Amino acid sequence: MKSRRMKHEGVLHTALSCDDILCNILIRLPPESITKFVIVSKRWLSLICSSSFRHSYLSRWRVEFNLLGFFVCNSLYLGRPKGGARRPRSEPALPLLSSSREGDDLKFSGVLKKLGYFIDSSDGLLLCGRHPKTYFVWNPITKQQHKLPHPRVHFEELCMAFIVEDSPDDEICYRVVRAKCESRFEEVNVVTIETFLSKISTWCYSKLRCSSTISLSPWTSGTVIGDVIHWYAAQGNIAIYDPYHHEKHIALVKLPGPFDFDEQVLGESSDGCLQYGWSCKAGLQIWVLEKGFDGYSSLFSTNEQSSLSWSLRYKLNFKIMWRKNPTLATKCVTRKETEILAFSPQDSKSVFIRSGSSIYLYHIGSGRMEVIQYQGRGSSILSDFSKVVPYFKRAWPQSTLCCGGNSST
Repeated sequence: MKSRRMKHEGVLHTALSCDDILCNILIRLPPESITKFVIVSKRWLSLICSSSFRHSYLSRWRVEFNLLGFFVCNSLYLGRPKGGARRPRSEPALPLLSSSREGDDLKFSGVLKKLGYFIDSSDGLLLCGRHPKTYFVWNPITKQQHKLPHPRVHFEELCMAFIVEDSPDDEICYRVVRAKCESRFEEVNVVTIETFLSKISTWCYSKLRCSSTISLSPWTSGTVIGDVIHWYAAQGNIAIYDPYHHEKHIALVKLPGPFDFDEQVLGESSDGCLQYGWSCKAGLQIWVLEKGFDGYSSLFSTNEQSSLSWSLRYKLNFKIMWRKNPTLATKCVTRKETEILAFSPQDSKSVFIRSGSSIYLYHIGSGRMEVIQYQGRGSSILSDFSKVVPYFKRAWPQSTLCCGGNSST
């Protein structure tokens, strides 16, 4: 009996000593369990934190995101023309309203002073810089910044997108897309783009065809869902571009209802669809663009008008919202400024709302609101020209054991 048990323990030890077998076991565990096993040994920590295991695990499980804080982007300084408004020395170029300890560490580390202005973030990585030539990608795990080579083409006005790509290797892979915004419709059916690929460290030039007149909204960042980019476009449209589709095509989809770019947001719903929210003084609405049986593929392979449709998923009256949260209503003296701020990532159950300098998380199901505490409350940088963007990082174990020089988050 004893020898049989020893033999069984020997087989078990041999099995767990094999990385492939161990990965095959761990990948079946839910997210709330997987993070507990990083303390077993350095080997288990390194394996769980590796890009290869993370890539396989996230293809099977949905992992939550942590809110680190909010970046404040002032549109007065982006693409500033000669003689335009200059940023005061007292105002940081990259303000972070930290709401977490990790956000505090980033804010007071001094690294943000070296990156220029905030442009976008993806899976925790930051894309920052100064238009139109200087761009940096900063990795929060390795604390390293990578300066991109200067773009080859000058765009007077542009919008951008940032995609961190899935990679089975322990190496960070991403692409940065710069899209020219035509204000005079010189090429009415064409969007000129330049894409930086980290794998080859090169900017690639290309042109996207559209079946109708198109003009992208300048100085905005695209919303990326499943590696597909969504940009705001003129005349109340959303431009959709799949950089991995063989057709160099960009499609337009009409937004539902009114469109005021100061009070609208895009995001990803819980079921992986594009969700669109807009607000006015009375309240807000949240719409979802329903996918076809082939997703959005038909958009990029035909010249026909899109048959995709929007469905209204939620409607909120701000007066009723405040009435259900009387404690917060009495503390908020600027309720007339209430507006939608942002969606939580891959979430249809909550939305960030801004009222003056206060930021709230509104839970759609219960109607409950919670105050988001952040450093810098009441700051003058929360002006009418400011866009407040939440900064999220996926809740995943991190270790420098599997980072090296080219880490992945």
